[in-house]
Amino acid sequence: MENHHSRYYLTFLLPVLALVVVVLNVSNAQPLVPALFIFGDSVVDVGNNNQLHTIVKANFPPYGRDFKNHRSTGRFCNGKLASDFTAENLGFTSYPPPYLNLRVKGNNLLNGANFASAASGYYDFTAKLWDAIPLSQQLEHYKECQNILVEVAGQSNASSTISGAIHLVSAGNSDFIQNYYINPLLNKVYTADQFSEILMQHYANFIQNLYALGARRIGVTTLPPMGCVPAAITLFGSDSNVCVARLNTDALNFNTKLNSTSESLLRNLPGLKLVILDIYQPLYELVTKPSENGFFEARKACCGTGLVETAILCNKDSIGTCANASEYVFWDGFHPSESANKVLADDLIAAGISLIS
Repeated sequence: MENHHSRYYLTFLLPVLALVVVVLNVSNAQPLVPALFIFGDSVVDVGNNNQLHTIVKANFPPYGRDFKNHRSTGRFCNGKLASDFTAENLGFTSYPPPYLNLRVKGNNLLNGANFASAASGYYDFTAKLWDAIPLSQQLEHYKECQNILVEVAGQSNASSTISGAIHLVSAGNSDFIQNYYINPLLNKVYTADQFSEILMQHYANFIQNLYALGARRIGVTTLPPMGCVPAAITLFGSDSNVCVARLNTDALNFNTKLNSTSESLLRNLPGLKLVILDIYQPLYELVTKPSENGFFEARKACCGTGLVETAILCNKDSIGTCANASEYVFWDGFHPSESANKVLADDLIAAGISLIS
């Protein structure tokens, strides 16, 4: 009984404490951590793909129509990403800039940078399929960034910025949806479980390399319920309008492996804070109970028909784009709306509190 009450109070108190810390921090105009560095795919890309010869871009209308100045920055959303809200929650007054888009690199990197590239994944070949930036190359950009920080702030300040910074990683989704499920060279050779094991090896290597570069606070997002994404239902749902169970099972299986692999990394890397940030459950809640969470539509996305459009297929000429994206869980065929991203980011506050304590 006592354990039950303890667990209840802990469950209740953690989000409250997290919010109190964030509110106090924001009111003092002092970020909770010195910097935020972001790696991954389209869920967190803020414009690095703009400069690449790839079809996986979002630097044109209607993307960004609800963002500051109604600007299409390269974010795969009508407005802010979950990582933008996270930056705000940490007390930053600006977002980590897209590293490849900076003409001049210097003081503008002191509060962090974003290296993410849409269609990237733990598996390097996923990014190569789509002419995106693999995670291994994102790490090279981070090394370059670190050298610039040393020049700007000195070795000691740069080292403390890096060790105190939060490093956010969001990947794996593209490895499945934009590679494994559509690539017979993979899905005819490996089961989804075997492919997850391969991804885990790449994940572990990435975290170890990040650690070797001085990162000590790392937050990693789980896979979302891949089978509930509008385009996945359209492409893999056999004409049904419900979440594709097989894809969700693969996501849950991957997430289980992600947790166990992370526990192993924690045992072997002294001083590391590595937190798995669950986005599966909160997004699944929004998709399966939209009206209870203030949304009108969860099967279709806002852009175009809402069934499949993303990147260049979601454009100003797309017929049927909704007037009010805040009523939709998804903005395009693969990515949540700003309103959904806000819910996801707020959900991550409690989970990520150990990264800033």
